[in-house]
Amino acid sequence: MKQVTKYLTRRPKTDAGKKLRALTLTLPKTDEATFSAALAAWHAKWGAFIEEKTVDEYVTGKRKWHYAHKNVRSAYRSLKTNLPYLFTYQKCPELCIPNTTNGADGSFSNLKKKLAAHHGLRRDRRFKVISQLLLGAH
Repeated sequence: MKQVTKYLTRRPKTDAGKKLRALTLTLPKTDEATFSAALAAWHAKWGAFIEEKTVDEYVTGKRKWHYAHKNVRSAYRSLKTNLPYLFTYQKCPELCIPNTTNGADGSFSNLKKKLAAHHGLRRDRRFKVISQLLLGAH
């Protein structure tokens, strides 16, 4: 969801972006089959939109092009590429993987606070401090 938000922002301007963001926000509450079907339906409706190209004329006379809606396209490609990994928590329930990374984000903020007290460390010493903090040895 973070990658999609990076590409689309929290308030996408295009209808395709709005629909894709709304679809992405359902990730923690859905299963792989439902999400895959919804993503395929989104692509069936908006596929031509994300394939639109813009042609630029340069001074050299060469014609170059780029995708007109690159951010929406990138958000879709990110979801499509990572789809096999998005529902690992459902495929392997014995691993007890949470469906969001909220717990990990809290741990990293704690780690950052402890590292801030030791600013200016050389790279090798910084690595040692991080290793000790992650391993739980104090």
